[in-house]
Amino acid sequence: MPLTSFASIPDDARVWVFASDRPLSVEQATPMLAEVDAYLSQWKAHGQPLRCAREWTDDRFLVIGIDPTEEQASGCSIDALFRHLREVEQAAGTRLVGGGRVFYRDVRGDIHCVTPAEFEARAERGEVTPRTTVFDTSITVARDWRTRFARPASESWTADLLAAS
Repeated sequence: MPLTSFASIPDDARVWVFASDRPLSVEQATPMLAEVDAYLSQWKAHGQPLRCAREWTDDRFLVIGIDPTEEQASGCSIDALFRHLREVEQAAGTRLVGGGRVFYRDVRGDIHCVTPAEFEARAERGEVTPRTTVFDTSITVARDWRTRFARPASESWTADLLAAS
């Protein structure tokens, strides 16, 4: 099934957010996204094609969504997607799959990838504040991707890291 535009999937669509540990240039991202698109265009659950979409933003963030009005992803199809993305990330020389990272935008507009402990240390030094924009890669529905993926640190789970400083 061909990919659909991300804007066309409903707000209750299931999404997965993958984040590169470093920015990818157009030359690096283009073949990676072509490989992702090729995979998604044939992605199935229990033999049924999945109506899905993907979006790439800020040279780092890949979000993949499935329209729940058509078909739902199965555990096996989700596992297969993650396996494929591990192969893709290896070829691109980045890490896309995996948690335990904080993504934030500094005052110059650059996006950083750090551990929670590093984020906390930067808060102690005043490099990040409650107003620092953080990116929530744990989002699971399209509505949240559209409305609260990027928000102030004080309004996200990272607020606990600020309070510790």
